[in-house]
Amino acid sequence: MQVSETREQDARLLFETVREAGELGRSMARTDVQRWTKPDGSQVTEGDLRINDLFEATLKPQRPGYGWLSEETPDDHARMAHDRLWIIDPIDGTRAFIERRDEWCVAAALIEDGRPVAAAVFRPMVDEFYTAIAGKGAFLNGGALVIPDSISLAGARLAGNRKALSSLEALGIRGDPSGALPLQLRLAYVAAGRLDGAVSIGNRNDWDLAAGELLVLEAGGAVSGTSGEGYIYNRPEPWQQGLVAAGAKRHAAIVKHLRTP
Repeated sequence: MQVSETREQDARLLFETVREAGELGRSMARTDVQRWTKPDGSQVTEGDLRINDLFEATLKPQRPGYGWLSEETPDDHARMAHDRLWIIDPIDGTRAFIERRDEWCVAAALIEDGRPVAAAVFRPMVDEFYTAIAGKGAFLNGGALVIPDSISLAGARLAGNRKALSSLEALGIRGDPSGALPLQLRLAYVAAGRLDGAVSIGNRNDWDLAAGELLVLEAGGAVSGTSGEGYIYNRPEPWQQGLVAAGAKRHAAIVKHLRTP
């Protein structure tokens, strides 16, 4: 599939900025960064804010006509007037960053007409750089990703919250409810075949999903809410209802089970 020159240029800009942002995060990791508690009880660090500033200082001047949505920037519904939108998660896995573990990443996606068309997820501490462009495939450090798939869920390695996993236990899954991996890395791991699926019940923020969704789709998988409906981004409320991500056959089996009374 041919990709327009504009999208190719946007993707290169996105990839370069995510890598630079990840290197900034790596330089701050395992140091005594300042941290605060947000009104919703989640934590934010000096690293989150500095990486967000880097994204803003790089992307906004170069693409002034694009909308903006980031976990660390107050939402402005003016974004909805734009056909193209950057969705940024400066650090997904802030707790791991604070605890000086390596299960955190920098993630960003470009949305066009409500759908992701370019994405990158960078796990700097282990040098894993995931990229995808719509119609061009998904890659890890330059190597193409293809999701292994099966109609059976017996023995499938699924990461998710306890509510979602408990509803699938009768199918013989191997569930991981620990929550050690942030959502973007769970999606990246599905794309890379390290997990057979990711499931979650409840609202999930767009910045936790958009980049990883494109990785899974371009690796041959499927992503949706628990009802089976696909995601549309750049809506008034920046969240989606649940998550099911897996190879296409497993995805269909999971959704069917979750929808069965």
